[in-house]
Amino acid sequence: MGTIYCGPPPIPVQLWTSWNLDPWLLGALAILTIAFRRNKIGLAAVAVLILAFLSPLCALSSALFSARAAHHVILVAIAAPLLAQALPARRARALTPAFLTSTVILWIWHVPAAYDLALSNVAIYWLMQLTLLASATGFWRAIFAKPGSLIDRIAFIVASFAQMGMLGAILTFAPQAVYAAHAVAPYAWGLTPLEDQQLAGLIMWVPAAIPYAGAAAFMARRNWPRIASGAP
Repeated sequence: MGTIYCGPPPIPVQLWTSWNLDPWLLGALAILTIAFRRNKIGLAAVAVLILAFLSPLCALSSALFSARAAHHVILVAIAAPLLAQALPARRARALTPAFLTSTVILWIWHVPAAYDLALSNVAIYWLMQLTLLASATGFWRAIFAKPGSLIDRIAFIVASFAQMGMLGAILTFAPQAVYAAHAVAPYAWGLTPLEDQQLAGLIMWVPAAIPYAGAAAFMARRNWPRIASGAP
């Protein structure tokens, strides 16, 4: 195993002291904070990125695949829609290409060989994180863009959650653990690697539904005048 960006897998007693203080990352987040200083939604997105990359969750995701799954859900289903709201598209965007791009990138990075490589190489790790975040932000910008059919956009929100849930189901019911990067560390947390993987699948399958449902409700509320008037 090569260098893990978030550091070596911590044991439970080390977790709350395992903050990531990478100066390059701190600088990038500071720049984002300044850029969004007058944008409350943008600042909320920065706060979510701080949780994902600076807090002990970063270190925990080196140890547990379930923590990594939570980390990815935070990126694509919470940080990305906030960034999409803070950086709205100026015109309507095609939903299908944005959906397919974000879906393919999410699935590619969960292929065991690609995932293990990302956790052993800092450059590949950041390629994984940035492509996940960028593709998901592009998807949500297409969802939130005006004008467009509310029914179509909600259908794509449901489809986006469904594909993540399908990936989660595959991981939950896999007969064996498939990620070498998490072949040992879960034992320190009272889990076998397979149990850790099953928990990760459940996170992608069940709790991940909450932000997608929230996004669909947001879309319905924002478009309520059109719904009330009978527009699609």
